[in-house]
Amino acid sequence: MADYQAPLRDMRFLLNEVFDAPTLWQSLPALAEVVDAETAEAILEEAGKITANSIAPLNRSGDEEGCHWQAGEVTTPAGYKEAYRLYAEGGWVGVGGDPAFGGMGMPKVISAQVEEMMNSASLAFGLYPMLTSGACLSIHAHASEPLKQKYLPNMYAGVWSGSMCLTEPHAGTDLGIIRTRAEPQADGTYKVSGTKIFITGGEHDLTENIIHLVLAKLPDAPAGSRGISLFLVPKVLVEDDGALGERNALSCGSIEHKMGIQASATCVMNFDGATGWMVGEPNKGLAAMFTMMNYERLGVGIQGLSTGERSYQSAIEYARERIQSRAPTGPVAQDKVADPIIVHPDVRRMLLTMKALNEGGRAFSSYVALQLDIAKFSDDAEARQRAEAQVALLTPVAKAFLTDMGLESTVHGQQVFGGHGFIREWGQEQLVRDCRITQIYEGTNGIQALDLVGRKVVGSGGTLYQAFADEIRAFIADAGSELAEFVDPLQAALDNLDELTAWVIDRARANPNEIGAASVEYLHVFGYTAYAYMWARMATAAFGKQAQDDFYQSKLGTARFYFARVLPRVQSLSASVRAGSESLYLLDAARF
Repeated sequence: MADYQAPLRDMRFLLNEVFDAPTLWQSLPALAEVVDAETAEAILEEAGKITANSIAPLNRSGDEEGCHWQAGEVTTPAGYKEAYRLYAEGGWVGVGGDPAFGGMGMPKVISAQVEEMMNSASLAFGLYPMLTSGACLSIHAHASEPLKQKYLPNMYAGVWSGSMCLTEPHAGTDLGIIRTRAEPQADGTYKVSGTKIFITGGEHDLTENIIHLVLAKLPDAPAGSRGISLFLVPKVLVEDDGALGERNALSCGSIEHKMGIQASATCVMNFDGATGWMVGEPNKGLAAMFTMMNYERLGVGIQGLSTGERSYQSAIEYARERIQSRAPTGPVAQDKVADPIIVHPDVRRMLLTMKALNEGGRAFSSYVALQLDIAKFSDDAEARQRAEAQVALLTPVAKAFLTDMGLESTVHGQQVFGGHGFIREWGQEQLVRDCRITQIYEGTNGIQALDLVGRKVVGSGGTLYQAFADEIRAFIADAGSELAEFVDPLQAALDNLDELTAWVIDRARANPNEIGAASVEYLHVFGYTAYAYMWARMATAAFGKQAQDDFYQSKLGTARFYFARVLPRVQSLSASVRAGSESLYLLDAARF
């Protein structure tokens, strides 16, 4: 596998030339004194170094060795503890954390790019700090001040880590039927009992303490999801002076043997009357958990992008060096017995598809991150409300579409290698295996599609969608005629999405099955159209600069490929949506 190199040039292009993030930062008082273009540049440069030099070399060895479980203790692969300590000492776990508790205070659009680099280097490694950051978000937003003071500094510092304990053996998507219970105690604590499964980083040897956020129900809780509360349950109890005390009544029963992410400990966690503290209000645990969900679901989408980027970097290096057959138009490498495979049309199709999806995904994830920053930091109530609406609409698209396209890119990269892509030596098969989980956890992509269509589009009567569509129309109206080759197909794609949205809303009134029948294909039509918007914006930023730098020529060439060869996928997907739900119900269960 090629050595990983962070795509810093493309990240700078997005921040400074496409989205003009430094101007936004200066307009937000909470960020103006924290970050500017130079600070962002320095942070990304350093993140690129540590991920490429210290984490990426562990990716294959970590996969080969995996985690080890023995008598409730989990050991991570060789080199992980040292790399994690180095990562934590650099402040990277708390890159987006509140400075009042020791975090860097960086906006999400910066931490999102750090996440991409970390997960491209090693998705399994990146899950440990990601889960800690997610736990910190919920604690910061909903916990009492004493809990924040007690736990956040060490979590941001990477001395302690975090986990999110949601799923149970019988309760995955339907969290309303969880059985974990929390019994109130006279001293204000709770005794938490139950079993959680699929808990990423539930037990490991990287940190001296693990702070679990656990969903559980109080004895008098209402039925269903309205009766879920959230509790902070540390692995090791913390004394009033901050020192570690005795081990809490919880344990890791086993770790899962998985298809991928072997170096990430996926645990069965048993809570046996463990001491915990409530985070937020009683029976409002899902709301507290969803504070971090928008961030974490974007983060999982970025994981898909990350594996696609790593796959592309290896595939393009291989395609330039591997010689097989001659170009259709005649020999290119006259001094060799065959030409590099990059001369062949089908190899170019795969490479350009990967490049277009990766760069479009990076732009889209950065765009969504900017909306999160506006929603969090803006003093303008109207701007916050508009950004919150955008985040609500786009989060399921970011999670599902980025990961679906990430898997496609890893498979393309594997295919470029041919038979060598199927064996471990080159690392491509690991990327396919690792990427696959991103379509499943943090809410399966089918659930994301139902959320988009059922709650965000149909549920809002199309108002959330309309605001996003209006923004794209305003961009199109402002574009000059010289950009017609990018703007005209964007306009056509948006018109198609407008019509499809109206069709789904109308059909859902008469038949609720239409929502689920349309959801996955609709989300993909939405995703390709959103990427078209990103590509039109990138083409606008690059247009006229072709003579300055090959980077801009490459950007425009890839934009043209996207509009010519990728965006037309919306036509067949739209036809599938309009076919309706009838054909899904022609067979009863016994006839499948």
